[in-house]
Amino acid sequence: MAVKIGNIDLGEFPLLLAPMEDVSDPPFRALCKKHGADLMFTEFISSEGLIRDADKSTQKLDIYDFERPIGIQIFGNNIDSMMEATRICERVKPEIIDINYGCPVKKVANKGAGAGILRDIPKMVEMTKQIVNSTKLPVTVKTRLGWDDNTKYIVEVAERLQDVGIQAISIHGRTRKQMYKGSADWTLIKAVKDNPRINIPVFGNGDIDSPEKAKLMRDEFGLDGAMIGRASIGNPWIFNEIKHFLKTGKHIDRPTMIERVEACKQHLNHSIEWKGKVLGIAEMKRHYTNYFKGIIDFKPYRIKMVTSDTKEEIQETLDEVAVKFKNYEFNSK
Repeated sequence: MAVKIGNIDLGEFPLLLAPMEDVSDPPFRALCKKHGADLMFTEFISSEGLIRDADKSTQKLDIYDFERPIGIQIFGNNIDSMMEATRICERVKPEIIDINYGCPVKKVANKGAGAGILRDIPKMVEMTKQIVNSTKLPVTVKTRLGWDDNTKYIVEVAERLQDVGIQAISIHGRTRKQMYKGSADWTLIKAVKDNPRINIPVFGNGDIDSPEKAKLMRDEFGLDGAMIGRASIGNPWIFNEIKHFLKTGKHIDRPTMIERVEACKQHLNHSIEWKGKVLGIAEMKRHYTNYFKGIIDFKPYRIKMVTSDTKEEIQETLDEVAVKFKNYEFNSK
């Protein structure tokens, strides 16, 4: 059965690209959409930054028609600011407004935003209610199991958020205290889905790094879809790999070196188009290792790329990589 958020039809067991700071920008989203992502989210955007018209925040509002449907994710700890940020987001006409109640990093959580609000559930519910009431767009939430092992109230929290009007919830199977350590616990996400009072889509997040794990999330845990984050970095092909496996039970071939080089070039070109030559090249530096992870002798080429300041030089190095490692085989998960 097709999964819907409001009137947005996402098909059966949709695959979502998680919002990730410095990763899920338009250049990376372009690749993920090309390779099968059903719903994507922007990097998380500071509500205070939007209100102050800060360049770093407003630039994250850039969305393109080919990306749709897309959600804009916002975070903050002030209810009025979050409502105002929602109204600002509406101007660029996203399909969804998503609230970040899951970011665990100190500079966010310690200010009561992101996962920090998990220490104040009444405020979390009230903020959500006010945001829902301030927009005609579907509002969704991304959150975690709780602040720590003693506060895993996600079943009750999901109910209360649904009651104030959210239309889907994505749950990372860790607490804030865990950050990204240990294994994600999907059993409580399943408990949310199995709650007879819950009638909105429930998406699972955390440790989905293979087609087999996505199938487990669908078949054993009964969730409505999978949200993929870190496993997509340098690996936008994961979405179509999962879809093929869910449909056929078989793996498709991992992308070849030529395909990886081509994807890296596309990412570079999109980055330059979006942020200009200097910033576009600078922001690509964090991605080169990810596309070629596992290649023992790759380091000299990475150094060459991160120290180059022209697109042409970087592309020449990528061509060298394609020739040098043309027979390299990337293992399937």
